[in-house]
Amino acid sequence: MTKHYLMSKFKSTGTAYLLWFFFGCHYAYIGKWGIQILYWIAIIAGFFLFIPWLWCLIDLFLIPGKISRYNLKISAQIAEIEKKEKDEEFQKNLLMAEAIKNK
Repeated sequence: MTKHYLMSKFKSTGTAYLLWFFFGCHYAYIGKWGIQILYWIAIIAGFFLFIPWLWCLIDLFLIPGKISRYNLKISAQIAEIEKKEKDEEFQKNLLMAEAIKNK
């Protein structure tokens, strides 16, 4: 994967809130489809119960942390790619310096 592709994968807290409010698909937004399906089943099965709505209310406060953790994983991958690129550039420069020195 390239840095630019990974940078396009960053998620927005605002978008997650909109998806939570209108569709209840904020877990799908960050790629957690298993929890998303369970979330929908809980909401549909417990439409008149309090517990699923409590889960919705708790998610209201947990969304920023979920998005931050998701973006942090992507940032770590980008940092790893950048480190690898830097190391390759350093090795290339080192070889060039040795070639010039040996002339």
